[in-house]
Amino acid sequence: MLGTLKAIEQRLLVDGFVRRYEVDADDGLPPGEGVFLACSFWLVDAYVLQGRHAEARRLFDRLLALRNDVGLLSEEYDPVAKRLVGNFPQAFSHVGLINSAFNLTRLEKPAEQRARAADAAPAVATEG
Repeated sequence: MLGTLKAIEQRLLVDGFVRRYEVDADDGLPPGEGVFLACSFWLVDAYVLQGRHAEARRLFDRLLALRNDVGLLSEEYDPVAKRLVGNFPQAFSHVGLINSAFNLTRLEKPAEQRARAADAAPAVATEG
């Protein structure tokens, strides 16, 4: 995982945000894709899991600052034009925001905390 994260930081970061893939690939789409907000929120989560809390919080705050006047995000962000682009509003971006906010509030091993919480949940009685 450390090698994957290092490769993402080296090859997919643009102005601190994460692209979906390398844009010089021949994908048949016109040039100019923005950074992918869901991937950028994923990077926040990866930083939290690595204990890189200050970096996670900085990136999260930058992502929050991209929201429009009613708090919505699009699929992508154009760091050159400094505007939201792509599908709008985008559920995946908002799910990423919620997951990252949750992970940042529980800075020690968020995946393990969620598993413990699920194990501790009361069993639902069923009629048989």
